[in-house]
Formats: sequence, C-alpha cells, structure tokens
Amino acid sequence: MTPAIVLLAAVTLERLCELWLARRNTAALLAQGAQEVASGHYPLIVLLHTFWLAGLWALGWGSPLRLGWLAVFLALQIPRVWVIATLGGRWTTRIIVLPGAPLVKHGPYRFVNHPNYLVVIGEIAVLPLCLGLPWYALVFSIANIAVLGIRVRAETAAFERL
Repeated sequence: MTPAIVLLAAVTLERLCELWLARRNTAALLAQGAQEVASGHYPLIVLLHTFWLAGLWALGWGSPLRLGWLAVFLALQIPRVWVIATLGGRWTTRIIVLPGAPLVKHGPYRFVNHPNYLVVIGEIAVLPLCLGLPWYALVFSIANIAVLGIRVRAETAAFERL
C-alpha cells in the first residue's frame, strides 16, 4: 500500500465519519424545531466533493507524497477539529437554522465568520498538491470558490434573519 493510498483512505474515512456526524446532528436539530434553508445548492457541494475525492483516488493513488504539502494538510486538521468541537451538535454540512439559538461567537468564530470554509478552501487546494497535482488543485479550487460563494451568501442571509 502506497503512502498516497493511506492518505486518501484516511481522508475518505474522515469524510464518511463527518457525513455520519452531520446527518446525526441535522436530525437532532430538526427534531428540536430547526429548519433547513437554501438547500438547492447542497447537491453542488456533494458533487464537488465527490468528484474531487474520486479524482484524487484515480489520479493520485500511486503518487509520491510531497511532505511539505502533507504537513500543511495535516495542520489544516487542527482548525477543522476546532470548528467541529466548537459547534458541537450544531455542526452539519447543511444550513440548519434553530430559531432562538444565538450565533456561535466563541472558538474560531471569534476571529472569522466562516472558519470551516477557510479550512475547506485550504484542503481542496492542498490535498492535490500533496499528490503532485497542481492543475487539479487549481481547477477544484476555482469550482469550490464558486460553490462557496453561493453557500456563504445563503448562510449569511439565513442567519441575518435570526
């Protein structure tokens, strides 16, 4: 098994665990009276991340790892965990609004409004660079920024209504 396969397997497992957690949290929030908003763009996010990861498997499984980029990718996992831990049961991959719940203003949210998206921007770019795929990083970074533009506007509008 190559180091690239180990890395891709770890990222795939991480994403699957996050989807499980997000579904669990979404169900719990909806049971508390929360509502999903702006769900129309969600399939774009799913497609983007699915094609990004599948393409990395197809193109990068046998690549030697670039250790500097790997260090950057591993460092990005620290704020990822910080965001998920800060939001706790409110972390989800969808835009879920729980009426009456205050916006989270602690943890990384003290510094920026959308820290998770900064992490995702970094990961979409850096993981392909770990595998020596700079053009792949560029293409998916552009696509990701376009989708996140839609997402951030929708999320900001939803939470401004609180």
